[in-house]
Amino acid sequence: QVQLVESGGGLVQAGGSLRLSCTASRSIFSITAMGWYRQAPGKERELVAIITVGGSANNADSVKGRFTISGDTAKNTVYLQMNSLKPEDTGVYYCRATVVSGPTVYYYWGQGTQVTVSS
Repeated sequence: QVQLVESGGGLVQAGGSLRLSCTASRSIFSITAMGWYRQAPGKERELVAIITVGGSANNADSVKGRFTISGDTAKNTVYLQMNSLKPEDTGVYYCRATVVSGPTVYYYWGQGTQVTVSS
C-alpha cells in the first residue's frame, strides 16, 4: 500500500512558474519510480516526467527545458518544478508510484492537483 498526496497546483499566467509536490506514505526507497502525469478535459492522460529511485530522470518532449523532476528521500517527496508555463500545460496533474515486488508491478495514483495557465 502506497498513499500519495499532491499539492502545489493553482492558477498562474503564461510564463510563470509552479512547483508541484507529491508525498508518499512509504519511504521512496521502496518505490522503483515516481512519475508525473497530466490530463486535460477530453484528453487522455499523458506522461510528463518520471524519475527512478536511483535518480535517473526523463521528461516528455513537450516539457523538456521547462520542467524538472526531482526527489527528496528524507521527506518521501517528489517535486515537479514547472517554469515558462504555457496555456497548453493546463490540466490535472497526477503523481504515480511504481512498486516492484518480485515479478509483480504495482501502480498507485494520487488524487491529482489542478494546474491552470492563463494567457
